[in-house]
Amino acid sequence: MPLACLLALALAAGQDTLAGRLEAVMDGPDYAAARWGVLVADAASGDVVYARSGGKLFTPASTTKLYTCAAALVALGADHTFTTTVVRRGSVGAAGTLTGDLILVASGDPSFGGRTVGKTLAFKDHDHTYANSGLMASELTATDPLAGLSELARQVKAAGVNLVSGDVLVDDRLFQPAAGTGSGPDRIGPVVVNDNVLDLTIAPGAKAGDPANVTVRPETAVLSVDVDVTTGGPLSIRLETPTKGRFTVRGSVPVGAKPVVRILPVDDPTAFARGLFIESLRRAGVRVVAPLHAATGTLPEKSADLPVVASHTSPPLSELVKVTLKVSHNLYAGMLPCLVAVKRGHTTLEAGLREEGKILRELGVDPAGISLGSGAGGSWADCVSPQATVALLRAMRTRDDWPAFKAALPGLGIDGTTVDVVGENSPAKGKAFGKTGTLVYTNGVGGGSLLRSKALAGVLTTAGGRELVYCFMVNDVRLPPGVPTSREGKVLGTLAEIVVEHGSLIRSPTR
Repeated sequence: MPLACLLALALAAGQDTLAGRLEAVMDGPDYAAARWGVLVADAASGDVVYARSGGKLFTPASTTKLYTCAAALVALGADHTFTTTVVRRGSVGAAGTLTGDLILVASGDPSFGGRTVGKTLAFKDHDHTYANSGLMASELTATDPLAGLSELARQVKAAGVNLVSGDVLVDDRLFQPAAGTGSGPDRIGPVVVNDNVLDLTIAPGAKAGDPANVTVRPETAVLSVDVDVTTGGPLSIRLETPTKGRFTVRGSVPVGAKPVVRILPVDDPTAFARGLFIESLRRAGVRVVAPLHAATGTLPEKSADLPVVASHTSPPLSELVKVTLKVSHNLYAGMLPCLVAVKRGHTTLEAGLREEGKILRELGVDPAGISLGSGAGGSWADCVSPQATVALLRAMRTRDDWPAFKAALPGLGIDGTTVDVVGENSPAKGKAFGKTGTLVYTNGVGGGSLLRSKALAGVLTTAGGRELVYCFMVNDVRLPPGVPTSREGKVLGTLAEIVVEHGSLIRSPTR
């Protein structure tokens, strides 16, 4: 039943209260078998405005990233930067020959220049990391994915190195690689270039039967991409990896269609970065003897003891948090607990999550309302309560880094993953900000899908000027064939609109 009809029935039944309006939506027929967890509270006092199952655990999906980013800001600081260095093992002769190796020392910088615009990081509302999901029409930022490597290569040349007679290596020992936890890449490590993917932009040719126009970014000989996409027929793109380091792209695009973006995730980010760095060095005028595809040297016991010949410093962590929350970036969120671990003297994801737990307890978040197995929200262990989420938001609001944290939240109807959840004239636009979460699985028995989680949590200002924090979660919604998860995204947007318009009430019935 359309939301407008549900609200009309609520009013007709005398439920012209905040609770009545919210429950007219949540008790609709689409949610008969689903579970709702909701908590809305005064941002300053914590007084509850509305609650439903606020203390129970729910699958949060990507609202997990609120916890991840908060812990990173506390542990590292909003102004923290990542400095990636290049060191040399060996001496440089009068002719500029390095008799030895160049070593790029990974700092765990998730963006590594690939999104940098001045001191900020660029993003698109529909990020390229989701290009293969079919959930959105992804776009590419107008930035250079090799900017970090190119800068380092120019500095190496400026330092007087004209020839590297040894190897070019990448020191990826900052923290131990971790297996993917359900959202994002299969492996998480400290080396990232262009989010560890190749971008494909596929546009139709002039007429049916023509080859499609396919561009690869970044252009490189490190990986092989075999393309055979034709113009005409339905949009159908198949991506395969027949052998390591080789991709095939097959399919068709309709005549006159807009260009589409797809990505090819690399399986060895360290080898990918090494090859791209060698290519960058050669473009900068540095001759490299080492082969492009296979390192032959070994890393020193401690790269930090060697002379530095180049360095690249990232924008501040606040910018990384912004991209992570605005576009729900799984790779970045997955890395953050590892970076927290490093800051506190550890090297594993598991240790980072333990440190995150300590930080959350110090913030006053009840550990009974949290279970986390990942930074991004895709682990089976990820469960939180609305109560814990609201407590986190209220705690962050009292900190000096709250402006950075709030600025990173997508604005409903404005940007990021909430750009489409409310309309242009919505009362929530410019008033409500929040992190989304989506976790969905195919229903192999009945068709359609099971929306394991749709969530939205953040801060808003009511029409009466009252600042509230909120958490909306709905779990286990059966979606019929053809019904996208964006339907529930708009439903959560409607809940936010209701609270903006009617949340100035001192208290509403709770349950």
